[in-house]
Amino acid sequence: MKHLSRFLLVTMVVLGFTSVNAQTEDNPWALGIGINAVDLYPVGEDMPQGDYFSEYFNVDDHWNILPSVSRLTVGRYIGAGFSAEVAGSLNRIDKFGDASVDDLTYYALDGGVNYNIGELINEDGWFNPYLGVGGGYTWVDEIGAGTLNGTFGIDFSLTDQISFNVQSSYKHAFEDYGYKHFQHSAGIKIAFGGTDTDGDGIYDDEDECPETPGLEEFNGCPDTDGDGIPDKDDACPELAGPAEFNGCPDSDGDGVADPEDECPNVAGLKSLNGCPDADGDGIKDSEDDCPNEAGPKANNGCPYEDRDNDGVLDKDDQCPDVAGTKANNGCPEVTVEVINELNEYSKTILFDLNKATIRKESYDALDSISEIMNEYPQTVFHIEGHTDSQGSDAYNLKLSKERAASVRNYLVEEDGIDASRITSEGYGESRPIATNKTAAGRQQNRRVEVSLEKNRDK
Repeated sequence: MKHLSRFLLVTMVVLGFTSVNAQTEDNPWALGIGINAVDLYPVGEDMPQGDYFSEYFNVDDHWNILPSVSRLTVGRYIGAGFSAEVAGSLNRIDKFGDASVDDLTYYALDGGVNYNIGELINEDGWFNPYLGVGGGYTWVDEIGAGTLNGTFGIDFSLTDQISFNVQSSYKHAFEDYGYKHFQHSAGIKIAFGGTDTDGDGIYDDEDECPETPGLEEFNGCPDTDGDGIPDKDDACPELAGPAEFNGCPDSDGDGVADPEDECPNVAGLKSLNGCPDADGDGIKDSEDDCPNEAGPKANNGCPYEDRDNDGVLDKDDQCPDVAGTKANNGCPEVTVEVINELNEYSKTILFDLNKATIRKESYDALDSISEIMNEYPQTVFHIEGHTDSQGSDAYNLKLSKERAASVRNYLVEEDGIDASRITSEGYGESRPIATNKTAAGRQQNRRVEVSLEKNRDK
């Protein structure tokens, strides 16, 4: 019963041992359960023992084996291939080398540090040999002694968390009354303690998305749309798309990703955010009033018209419905022939004697003059009044001014010519066109003429 109590003590110490550091990075803790064999023969002593490693595998003659679970271990990974382990074991000794002994109880509590030399071969391999060094305390019946332990073992990985373990340790007793011996063991180790919050098989310490199930190739992050770009880097995680568009599709194939494409279902231009421009005028079709005819933005994408076909666009044509010249802003220019025609009519304008009153028979001539003037809406005309030399200069000047003003007033008030387009002036007898010595000459000098305001000073 006291031996059982001692075993329970050892077991509790093993299971409660928490001061050691990790077993594996993913599952830092490991619990081992198995059997052990104690061999007191190949330890370099005289009979009934033998030389070091002599008959090392003589199981039948030398090994003491308890046919039940007889060894428990707890380990924790330290890092860089190192792990710490504490073990408790029991056995029954009935072979002391070549000699037989009465059944002696065997208890041991050991601790040490192991180095996984398998990491030098293959860090993730299934075959993991290791070397260890440590110490412990062993009781054989009532006699206990400290030991220095050297270990060689192999872990054969069965799954990510389960491995089969075999190990052999040499235990060198410090006290003379202690027993040098080998202890061999075999059993199962179960690794645990790793956290996989999202259950995707990737532990949180290596999982870049620990709360969302994901894929191993993306370090635990999901790829919802299966486009090879993890959701965390995918601008469109639910729509498959290429890497060049950060995982977003380009439905119309115009090189503009759908989220940035204002016309995602119609191929367009990058410069217009993916919208088409059929006429190539730089205005997308949806905003172009004339999508099939190139035109400026100022005219909503439509070309400017030239209604009178004079080569001056309506927007610049001051006379858009009358053909003109570019030099005159699209308006027709008054020729010498037109001026002569105006003056042919003006010759027929008659006034009451020594008055500025226009006679009714002259109205038709004035109306004809206004019709011609309306053909040149941007031209400013000048009405000139002239007299012969009879009478005083002052009187003649006054009369000429009044007559020129009467013609202007008729054209403005009766025929609707814009007042800003007609000026008038009287010149009296100062500009004769014939001699004043004859009645015929004087009649020619009494006249009203039409000229261009721009030529007035000439």
